[in-house]
Amino acid sequence: MIVEEIMNRHVYSLSPTNTVNDAVRLMREKKIRHLPIVDGQGTVVGIITEHDVKNALPSCLKEEPNSTIHQTPIEEIMTKNPIIGHPLDFVEEVAVTFYETKISCLPIVSGGELIGIITTTDLLYTYIELTGAHKPSSKIDIRVSDKPGTLSDITQIFKEHKANVLSVLIFPDSKNENSRILSVRVQILNPLAIIGELRNQGFDVLWPNVPGVHNE
Repeated sequence: MIVEEIMNRHVYSLSPTNTVNDAVRLMREKKIRHLPIVDGQGTVVGIITEHDVKNALPSCLKEEPNSTIHQTPIEEIMTKNPIIGHPLDFVEEVAVTFYETKISCLPIVSGGELIGIITTTDLLYTYIELTGAHKPSSKIDIRVSDKPGTLSDITQIFKEHKANVLSVLIFPDSKNENSRILSVRVQILNPLAIIGELRNQGFDVLWPNVPGVHNE
């Protein structure tokens, strides 16, 4: 998946000469937390966040439109030369950038023009959609041997039970470097029959740990 598929194309921005008060009003009006700052040529020269604004103001609950702080140009508190992204960047790469740099948003630029923005909230929403966690479903975690064909054997069991698989995640087993944890989200509310079949075929089902369903 690439950035242009999930980025917000309706981007609100300000210029470096706009004031802190302008940023406060725009954030409140549009219910947003991040504002790219662009110069007269449309180049992204900074970013300002809700956190920046709160740090600049004596109180986020007290509006003083005539105070010196509120009339301060944004360029004095913005983060200059922010990290930017491209619409063809992979979403996974953006997630790594967020993780490594601790930033919460990324202006998306193409041809020198600001065309979108992506935030940590966008990534979280995308994760929820990709895993199917927002749909009525059950999650089954299985410890499996790290060898070819295992995933095929497990999905065959789901097929036999006519269960639609929404997502499959595979991650390392913290207790055994030679095995993996397979997390399957399946579109069924009562997975007991599937769990029983998995255990009957020798698979170690970690979750849900259903009382009374054991390996034979």
